[in-house]
Amino acid sequence: MSALLAGHIAVVTGGGSGIGRAIAQGYAREGAHVVVLDADAEAAARTEAEIREAGGKAWSRRLDVREREACREAAAEVADRIGRVSILVNNAGINRRNPITADPDAVVKDWQDIMAINLNGVFNVTHAFLDQLRAAKGRIVNIASIQSFVHVRTPNSPAYTASKHGVLGFTRALAADLGRDGVRVNAIGPGLIETPLNAQARANNPDLVRIFMDHTPLGRTGKPEDIVGPALFLASDLSAYVTGSIVMVDGGYRAI
Repeated sequence: MSALLAGHIAVVTGGGSGIGRAIAQGYAREGAHVVVLDADAEAAARTEAEIREAGGKAWSRRLDVREREACREAAAEVADRIGRVSILVNNAGINRRNPITADPDAVVKDWQDIMAINLNGVFNVTHAFLDQLRAAKGRIVNIASIQSFVHVRTPNSPAYTASKHGVLGFTRALAADLGRDGVRVNAIGPGLIETPLNAQARANNPDLVRIFMDHTPLGRTGKPEDIVGPALFLASDLSAYVTGSIVMVDGGYRAI
C-alpha cells in the first residue's frame, strides 16, 4: 500500500456504490482513513467491509444529505470517533429523466428532490464539516458533471443540469472564500459513467448511450474507476496549487 493520502481522514458521501465506492476504495489504498456516508446504510457498510478486507481503514454511517441537522451530527461523530477530517468528497446525487414538458407534478417533484440532494446536500455536508476542513487546511472535491456546462441531448431532467451548474458555481465560490484558510476546493466532471444510478436508463434506452458515444472521442463509456485517479490528484499534495478548477473525466465529450 502506498501513502499518497497517509495521515488523512477522508469523508465520501454516496460512498455505498458507483463513483463514491470507487473513490473510497482508492483513497483507502493510498493510506487514508475513509469515512463512508450513504443514505443506504447497508451499502455503506459493504464498502467499509471491502476496504477493511483489503487491509485499509474505514468506518461507515448512514447519512441523508438532505437533513442538515443529521449532517452536523455526523460531522461531530466522525471527529469524536476518528479525528479531524481533512478531505471531503461530495458525491451523493440523483438524476431523473423527465423533460420540463412532462407531467407538471412529476416535474415539480423532480426539481425539489434533485436540488435537495445534488445542491442543498453539497452545502449541508460542506457546512457541517467546514470547521474541521479549515483547521486541517483540507481539500474538498465536488462531483459535478459534463452537465455543469451543457444540457446533454438525451432524456434528462432540467433540474439535474441546473443542480450540476450549481455545484460548479459553489465550487468556485468556496475556492475563492476558503483559499486564505489553505482549503482547496475543486470539482470533477464525469461523462457517462456506468453506475447503478444510470443502469436502468442505459438498459432501456440504447439511444442514450449512442448519443453519448457519438460525442466521445475515446469511444467508450466510463467506469467508476476512471474517476479515482483525478480524485486522488485533487485530494493529494500533487495538486497543491490547484483550486477553483474542474477536471473533466468525460472521454473527450466536450472536445466535439
